[in-house]
Amino acid sequence: MKALLISRDTQLYAEIASQGAARVPPLNVGASRASLRDALDRPLAEAPALVVVDVSDADAADGDLLERLTRHYAAAHFMLLTDNHHPEILIRAMRVGVREVLQLPLLHSALHEAIDRIAASAGVASVHDGKVLAFIACKGGSGATFISTNFGYALATLADKKVLLIDLHRQFGDATLYVSDQKPVMTLADVCQQIARIDGPFLDSCLVHVAPGFGVLAAADDPGQTSEAKPEHIDTILRVARQHYDYILLDVGRQIDAVSLRALDSTDAIYPVLQLALPDIRDARRLLDIFRSLGYLTDQIRLIVNRYEKGGKLRLQDLNAALGAEVLHTIPNDYVAVTDSVNQGIPVLQLARGSAAARSLADLVEIVTERRIVESRGGLFDRLFGRGEGDY
Repeated sequence: MKALLISRDTQLYAEIASQGAARVPPLNVGASRASLRDALDRPLAEAPALVVVDVSDADAADGDLLERLTRHYAAAHFMLLTDNHHPEILIRAMRVGVREVLQLPLLHSALHEAIDRIAASAGVASVHDGKVLAFIACKGGSGATFISTNFGYALATLADKKVLLIDLHRQFGDATLYVSDQKPVMTLADVCQQIARIDGPFLDSCLVHVAPGFGVLAAADDPGQTSEAKPEHIDTILRVARQHYDYILLDVGRQIDAVSLRALDSTDAIYPVLQLALPDIRDARRLLDIFRSLGYLTDQIRLIVNRYEKGGKLRLQDLNAALGAEVLHTIPNDYVAVTDSVNQGIPVLQLARGSAAARSLADLVEIVTERRIVESRGGLFDRLFGRGEGDY
């Protein structure tokens, strides 16, 4: 979809062009004009699908010019950007059928929502819409990174999904080490520094490719680089990722800051990870209180209990009663297999395919994808776990 931007603000042009290029399919802001008069005097040979008009510097005559321009590009959709200083222009715009009006300074999320509405009405559908799932530790050492990374591998391997994991740890992120011995060529900080370049192929080139269909975007290895990531960068990265991956997994860590909140705002589901211990439950209650204060839906938040052992003094019923949240799944306390996996940097599903932890991760894949992995005898699930005919 091609767009014309009418504005004297070159920085605004660069911002909208960058955001447009990150979309799939892209919004091509290939032309600009300094004013409405300039746009009428120098019409485009090929009419744009979208005309974006910055009216922050408008004067009294611009209402007539805007009306003339809407007639000239009668088939185009119009979007107005305003600082609210010209209400008469807005009234004229509404009268000629302009439906999208955004505030300046521009919010990227509002811009993309408006473009989505315009694209839908124009019959330009998005190519893909992957799901974003966030794993967040209720307490340090709960095992959220192990679960998110190994679940990503299981999702790609068992369910044949294209999966991206983003390590959002602001300091000492090490998600790649759990499933790979490769050194990241690019990190999240590097991608944020080059956010104007981002598209599907660029994002893919920045990943540590653990397996076909599964890649990890590593956290910055230097804590001093964490400031490179801004909330608006996360919006852009997730928007591109949704178009190219079936699932985007976020290893959030424990921190609640502007970047992690922006990421959590975009999720389809949040999985707090904890163990059945009083300190974990206490911290989980605090975390859930934060989520509720932010307006996150209860159905969106599903607990995962790690290192679970039946017969303990604390039961799952006690957890439900204390937190008022549903336990989605339990990962058993499989110390040897998990420790070997972490120490070697090999997914537990690959290293110890018959272990309790591997089977539990496979069960989690079935829960999240809402379909059985075993669809026929001799399938991938059977080969993975070494089942033979006599096991049925």
